Amino acid sequence: MSEKSGSTCLVTGGAGFIGSHLVDALLADGAIGEVRVLDNLSSGRREHLAHHEKNAKLKIHAVELLDAEKIRPHFKGVNTVFHLAANPDARWGIENTRLDLEQETIVTYNVLEAMRLNHVPQVVFSSSGTVYGDVGTKATYEGLGPCLPVSLYGAGKVASEGLISAFCGTFGLRAVIFRFGNIIGERTTHGAVFDFIRQLVKDSSGLKVLGNGFQAKPYVYVRDLVEGLIFGKSKCEGMEASKFDVFNLAPGGATSVRFIVEELISQLGFSNRTKILYGETAQGWPGDVPQSRMDSSKLAAAGFSLPRSSDEAVKFALSRIIHWLVNRAHSDDGLRLPADARPVLSH
Repeated sequence: MSEKSGSTCLVTGGAGFIGSHLVDALLADGAIGEVRVLDNLSSGRREHLAHHEKNAKLKIHAVELLDAEKIRPHFKGVNTVFHLAANPDARWGIENTRLDLEQETIVTYNVLEAMRLNHVPQVVFSSSGTVYGDVGTKATYEGLGPCLPVSLYGAGKVASEGLISAFCGTFGLRAVIFRFGNIIGERTTHGAVFDFIRQLVKDSSGLKVLGNGFQAKPYVYVRDLVEGLIFGKSKCEGMEASKFDVFNLAPGGATSVRFIVEELISQLGFSNRTKILYGETAQGWPGDVPQSRMDSSKLAAAGFSLPRSSDEAVKFALSRIIHWLVNRAHSDDGLRLPADARPVLSH
């Protein structure tokens, strides 16, 4: 089926934080005839796609990607897979050490095997800068190796990249792998900002931060990231069978946790009331990479650059998160606008 006649895209994890924004973009594309979402809804939420409930192009399937037999029929007739489903928070793998093995490595194998059996030609995969391991403030690039991650999450991503490379080489698939920086924006379901806001909902007089706050990483606003994923799809379509490529998808530089905390406090109107309590360690948690820098010049040379710096992405994303919380219906995840917040909403 050609793009002009209406192609079918499948998004694993499509009800999640990043996936739901990608679904928005795909549904807005007139060249795409159908968007299928496969999500076990463990961290993804139906509310993220509720505004599309009357769109006939969208098909949502609540399935567990660990069930290889059950997911395979959903890949029939698919032109492109965006494989985003994974353990969303690297910290969760500390207590459950099988989590990343299952949700990254095994799930990725199941997706690739379903693609092979249904003759799906291409996949765009969400990997992570965590694959590089802890190399300090050295700017990582795609050819840097060996990749020696320090978290089970990063290890799962390395294994998934290896499986994709092998399926391309053996079975003729095409793939684009993106190694993300930290993603931030509305519909967040986990991570530092999620935790900070939930703390402030309970008590806005103080905010406890894991680590000393000097941890610094590159941040990407989620909708800017989606533009990169769409670019990856077009890049993949131009490849020969059996080929794949890897790109960093992150701005240059980095944003510190202290910058994020202070900006959040300011945008919520808490600057004169919230005491920030920093820890003493350089790491926020075991397996955390306290410093990360990523070189995305390869992606820029291919034709795509992010429109915002890391600091700009954080500032804008925090404003969008607050705007989303102002209008968000009640949810049982504890994420809402603090009752005593006095945000200044920008447009």
